[in-house]
Amino acid sequence: MAAEEATHRPPTTPRTAAGTSRPDVSVVVPVYNTLRYLRSCLESVLRQTIGPDRMEIVAVDDGSTDGSGRLLDRYAAKHPGTVRVVHQANSGGPAAPCNRGLDLATGRYVFFLGSDDRLGPEALERLVAAADRYGSDVVLGKVVGVNGRHVFSDVFAGGNAVDVSLFDSALPWSLANTKLFRRDLVDRLGLRFPEDMPVLSDQPFTLAACYHARRISVLADYDYYHAVRRLDARNITYHSRIEQRLVSVERLFAYVADLIPAGARRDAVLRRHVGLELANLVGDDFRHLDRAAQERVHATVARLVRRHVTDGLRDRLGIEARLRLGAVTAGGVDDLLAVIEQDSGRGVPATVFAGDRWHAGYPGAPARWTDVTDVRADWLARLDAVDVSWADGHTLTVTTRSPYPRFAAEAGPVRMLAGPVVGATRMDAGDPAGRTLRTDFALDRLLTAGPADGQRHPVRAEVDGGHGRGGAAVRAPRLAAGRPRLLRRGARLYGVAATVDPRNGQLVLSVVPVTVGQLVGRLRRRGRRGPATAQTSERSPATAQTPERGPAGVQASGRGAEALLGRHGHLEVRGAAQVQPGPLRRADQPHHHPGAGRTAPDQARGVRVDV
Repeated sequence: MAAEEATHRPPTTPRTAAGTSRPDVSVVVPVYNTLRYLRSCLESVLRQTIGPDRMEIVAVDDGSTDGSGRLLDRYAAKHPGTVRVVHQANSGGPAAPCNRGLDLATGRYVFFLGSDDRLGPEALERLVAAADRYGSDVVLGKVVGVNGRHVFSDVFAGGNAVDVSLFDSALPWSLANTKLFRRDLVDRLGLRFPEDMPVLSDQPFTLAACYHARRISVLADYDYYHAVRRLDARNITYHSRIEQRLVSVERLFAYVADLIPAGARRDAVLRRHVGLELANLVGDDFRHLDRAAQERVHATVARLVRRHVTDGLRDRLGIEARLRLGAVTAGGVDDLLAVIEQDSGRGVPATVFAGDRWHAGYPGAPARWTDVTDVRADWLARLDAVDVSWADGHTLTVTTRSPYPRFAAEAGPVRMLAGPVVGATRMDAGDPAGRTLRTDFALDRLLTAGPADGQRHPVRAEVDGGHGRGGAAVRAPRLAAGRPRLLRRGARLYGVAATVDPRNGQLVLSVVPVTVGQLVGRLRRRGRRGPATAQTSERSPATAQTPERGPAGVQASGRGAEALLGRHGHLEVRGAAQVQPGPLRRADQPHHHPGAGRTAPDQARGVRVDV
């Protein structure tokens, strides 16, 4: 079945009850087992400043088993003119409930909202006003991550934009369906979500809408959509869904090829799909698949690269995606594994010189893919994180290293960034070769750089020397992440940690809110593990009544947290950037001691709380 046939159906006519006016916007909420977050989601819509007379909520329970369906029914009974609920057997993915909700929606516009996410109070009013004012068929409001969830935000960097092109902007990196769509456009094109795509089914829908839209507008002046990382969810891993992902990626590429004629415009969209969805299939996690699955992934990726990746598109890919995909086309599974092992186990390889050409020294990759001459600045920006440590109670220090022998002379000034936070970078005086850098990140800036609900800050290096400006993600081969540190910002507690993204090996500094309930639960479990911390299992009635679960959780207050922690004597919280002991360590350091024979400068007595 062609991808277009799977996505388009005959247009449907919006249904409204006799004698009632048509709402301005229908909010479609597909729901499956998100009880802990669902109340907050629904309340965020019901409290919209646009008012109940101008909106409706269409919630589709896709066979939930955790009580989400019952909660939806209670909301429908309480708000009969606003909330409409339908129940159906589990479909195995988000496409079917989105389509069911779209069939039932009656608004002039439709907005899709994840049932674990939420909206800013003025979101719908602002979005509808912009669509009406500018005649926009699609409006994207600024999306922010919650609990450290990563979102692509480049499309918002330039501020509000009345008319955005799909082909010369960062819009292809923001193809989730969490946008306002004009219902007339959806009906005219007969758009629906492809139910034969177990994952990624929102991308064909969004792509078609954006491709045919008279106008696409971007609003960056307000936090419209809060995308929540579910801390209580059991993540469905790359390994368990690999077959579904392969099927969906193939159908996605076929859909793009059917939708957009070959040429620069198709390449502009495929740059995202090749650099993200396709490259992720051969990310670091590829090593952990069984051999049969590796062979299937390799064959699929090689076929799609040969069919869809032009020379021009290849040259615009990020350097790591380009090298991984080059290894796929050059040889078999073992050749690809050798490249992955280089990145994840040994670090950035040496530079190979062939006349005036530079090549990345990966084993087995063909010269046309490893040639980095035209992106030498990006290649020089590829650094390995070799150590992360807490310099003091206010600073996290990241040590990085380049394998390039003339790095100090040719890279030029180097900036290290953790998300939007610029660190203070200096050459390490202990390295006479000038290839080692130390960067201090101020913890108070990490805490305040994102929303109060937490943020992930991927670490990136930028250079500006004789070879021009370039940048690359900082990978962390062989770096073992330590336990998070507990900090306080105002009245809230946060866990701050340096972690490694398992998909691509990138170093990430994460700031995640911690509730009192979570903290108490951790302390109790520590108490049950051994006599050294047995006192943590003794709690007062007030502590025992602290809820550990709930729709919104219980946010820690400074006074309450200090009282709680003070009773157990394990942690002193004295304000922002006050941290616990327990530095991160390199993977080659012994587990019994954080400093390989020395005491860490911030080592103190007490028990770390693994949050």
